[in-house]
Amino acid sequence: MSKSLYETLGVSQSASADEVKKAYRRLARKYHPDINKEAGAEEKFKEINAAYEILSDEKKRKQYDMHGDNMFGGQNFHDFANAQGGADLNDILRNIFGGGFASGFGGGFGGFGDSRSGGFGGFGGAQTHDLDVNAKITIPFETAVIGGKHTLSYNGETFDIKIPAGINQDEKMRIKEKGRTFQGQRGDLFLIVDIAPSSVYKRDGINIEKSFDVPLKTALFGGKVKIPTFEKEITMKISQDTKQGQKFRLKGYGIVNRKTGEKGDMYVLANIILPKIDSLSAKLKDLIKNELMGDINA
Repeated sequence: MSKSLYETLGVSQSASADEVKKAYRRLARKYHPDINKEAGAEEKFKEINAAYEILSDEKKRKQYDMHGDNMFGGQNFHDFANAQGGADLNDILRNIFGGGFASGFGGGFGGFGDSRSGGFGGFGGAQTHDLDVNAKITIPFETAVIGGKHTLSYNGETFDIKIPAGINQDEKMRIKEKGRTFQGQRGDLFLIVDIAPSSVYKRDGINIEKSFDVPLKTALFGGKVKIPTFEKEITMKISQDTKQGQKFRLKGYGIVNRKTGEKGDMYVLANIILPKIDSLSAKLKDLIKNELMGDINA
């Protein structure tokens, strides 16, 4: 019995819930519309979110394990998703599996999972009056630090939300009147924040850390280096004989604590850049060799 949802996430049918989650997070970041602008990436992102919505839910996963791709008319999930054309994949899967699908595909919104039992109950089940929706949103690291506008799409709407500076991983945001609608009433959309990792920074609470390049001459004899921060570029003086990995503190250039208004610090680690030996003159190379030999024999 074919079970292509597992292929979509690149996991085995015996994968644990934790393995499914890790595979989802890796793929969602790779194909996130805010990051991957290649053709087809957004559709792939939709499939990944929908596959995770099913396989991360114990009841839906049991349903799928029992029936496999027969639930999609015998097609593999990729072909099934593409065959829907402009139809709302969420609504289709909701009718197949029951429960809520809150995966907002596109616009930077990678939600998964309605925490309530609202929506449509199985194959033509009764509609509930619970209108609130829970979902996840992935935001860039920089947006989490400095805040700003973030565009997302949900339920056929595209709209902007304001991300506050200093928001934390797994923090919950409430977007009023963006949930489901029933008899003229509309619930709220609750977003669980997932912060995309940064290739430059590491975060520890309200403090952040990154490395900076130091020319060998500056490391040996001291001098000034320019350090970009989230606010501005600053000039920092370093002393002579700076060591590889030496840490410097830039007070107040970290992340704001939204409760107290306190700002954390930025810690920068020296990465000493060695010149290429071929760029040195023969005289200097000989001098260095002699000096180093002297150090060894001393």
